[in-house]
Amino acid sequence: MPAAPLPADLRVRDATIDDLPAIVAMLADDELGRQRERNESPLPDCYHRAFAELDADTHNRLLVAETDDRVIATLHFTLIPSLSFQGERRAQIQAVRVDRNWRGRGIGEWLFREAIDIARRTGCRLVQLTTNNVRADARRFYERLGFEASHVGMKIDLHKHNPGTPTGRE
Repeated sequence: MPAAPLPADLRVRDATIDDLPAIVAMLADDELGRQRERNESPLPDCYHRAFAELDADTHNRLLVAETDDRVIATLHFTLIPSLSFQGERRAQIQAVRVDRNWRGRGIGEWLFREAIDIARRTGCRLVQLTTNNVRADARRFYERLGFEASHVGMKIDLHKHNPGTPTGRE
């Protein structure tokens, strides 16, 4: 069964503070998100502080897709200056979510294409992302869009490690 056509009024734009409740709701709407987000009303101040910081930073864009004046998807886009690749920029994409009522209709792919176009227009050589190992569907989606698992990503959660030692362990 083919996906439904994209809404005629679908558009991408930079998020505003008014979009924050919809964005946090999407971030919290899965198994991992329920563990790490606080989708409460009113939203905790931490989200307002983070939004203000992102909004003030010209290297960061919090994008939303909307239709019928309703936010239905989001994506955080960061431009990263680099010395590597002869000083060419790269774009980092993270926190990608589509409202559960709109999944399977091509909205995520459309939003990625928009973000990749922004990366091209701003002189990026590559677009990169990470995905949690438990998100098998997301990995298949990213591979279908042309992303390759070319590197091994590693992270350290500073909340779980003792900050007084180099490895975070005692």
